[in-house]
Amino acid sequence: MRESLRKTRQSLAGSILLAHPVLRDPNFRRTAVLMSTHGSEGAMGVVLNRPLGKRLGELKGDFALGPLSATPIFSGGPVQTEQLILAAWQSREDAFQLHFGIDPEKAAQMLADGSTRLRAYLGYSGWSAGQLEKELKSGTWIVASPPADLFERPMQDALWRSLLADEGGEWSLLADEPDDPGKN
Repeated sequence: MRESLRKTRQSLAGSILLAHPVLRDPNFRRTAVLMSTHGSEGAMGVVLNRPLGKRLGELKGDFALGPLSATPIFSGGPVQTEQLILAAWQSREDAFQLHFGIDPEKAAQMLADGSTRLRAYLGYSGWSAGQLEKELKSGTWIVASPPADLFERPMQDALWRSLLADEGGEWSLLADEPDDPGKN
C-alpha cells in the first residue's frame, strides 16, 4: 500500500505487513504478516510465509482423519505458540474473504465448497495498543495491499520477496538483496 493510502486508513485489518529488509528480529525477519485485526486496543495477524512442514493430520487428536488432515501448518508468530488458529480464504472475482479463528467444524464445511483455502497457524503475531503504530513510524514495516493472486503464490520464504518486489521502485531492488551482502 502506498504511503498516502496508509495515512488515510485507520485500520490495517486485511493488509499485509512486510518486514523491512533491515529488520533482524528472528521472529519477523523477511516475513509477510496478514493482519486480521487492528484498532485502538492493539493488532493481530499471522505470518504467511513460515511453513512448519507438517499437516494437521500429524497432530494428536481429532485431526488425524477427516477433511482437515491435509491442512498445512504454519508458524503464525511468537505469541501463544501452542494455540492453533484456523484461517480460511474464499476467492472471489478480484478479492478474497478472510475467515479467521474458525472452529474445525465450520472449516470442514467451508472446504467442501471447493473455493476455500485453509491454513492452520500455531501462534500469532500481536501488538499491544500503540505498539504497531510506533513500529510503523520507525519504518519497521511496509504496509501492502494483498494482491489478487496472494493465495496462488507459494507460502514460503519467497513470498516476502515477491510481495516486496510488487511494491516497486527501491523495494524491488531490496527484495533481491542477498542475506550476505558479500555475495552481492
